[in-house]
Amino acid sequence: MAKYHLNLAHLYGNLLNTYSDVGNIIALRYYAKQMDTDIQVKVISIGQEFDPAKFDIALFGGGQDYEQFVISKDLPNKHDGIKKFIDDQKPLLAICGGYQLLGKYYVGADGEKIPGLSILPHYTLSQDHNRFIGNITIKNEQTGDEYHGFENHNGMTFLGKGERPLGKVISGHGNNGQDHTEGAIYKEVYCSYFHGPILTRNGEIAKHLLLTALHNKYPDEDFSQQEKLIINPTF
Repeated sequence: MAKYHLNLAHLYGNLLNTYSDVGNIIALRYYAKQMDTDIQVKVISIGQEFDPAKFDIALFGGGQDYEQFVISKDLPNKHDGIKKFIDDQKPLLAICGGYQLLGKYYVGADGEKIPGLSILPHYTLSQDHNRFIGNITIKNEQTGDEYHGFENHNGMTFLGKGERPLGKVISGHGNNGQDHTEGAIYKEVYCSYFHGPILTRNGEIAKHLLLTALHNKYPDEDFSQQEKLIINPTF
């Protein structure tokens, strides 16, 4: 039996599963097991309350424009809970549509402007008859880590005040194909367009999310052994 326990909120996980969210959960559980930790997952969907006090880590995935439009109607009901979760420095991984919806707004492929939560200051525009598709490599300028993934998105996201990119683009397109940034970091929120899923190829991100959650929940525990976990490259 694992010594430590974490509760994960899978926001709209029954609707936004297009981009390998389940794979990210499997990766988190894989690394958590090596940290003597188990993870219990609960889907928080339309009409359900999100109580930030009940969760230690969260995943907000992506889907097609239609699904994102549907959940955008429900998002205001969860605004305060998600904001408090983020303000409490709890780790949240947001992929593609989840990334877009944490920001001010995004413009869908049909030109419709869909409001986001406005918790993070970025915004997303659409491209005419074009998508950013292909392998991508970026470098986290703070840690020096390189992250490898696959992108497939029409959106062009522009970061705002208080955000920094997950990494600088080495090859690929990134957030918008213009400023050589990919993803965003805001407090303990990690955003990305990486599909595939991101955590299976970039275990250092999974390790960071898990250690942040463990330190938050068990502030008096010694996690030096967990911090020594070696993440072998999978690319």
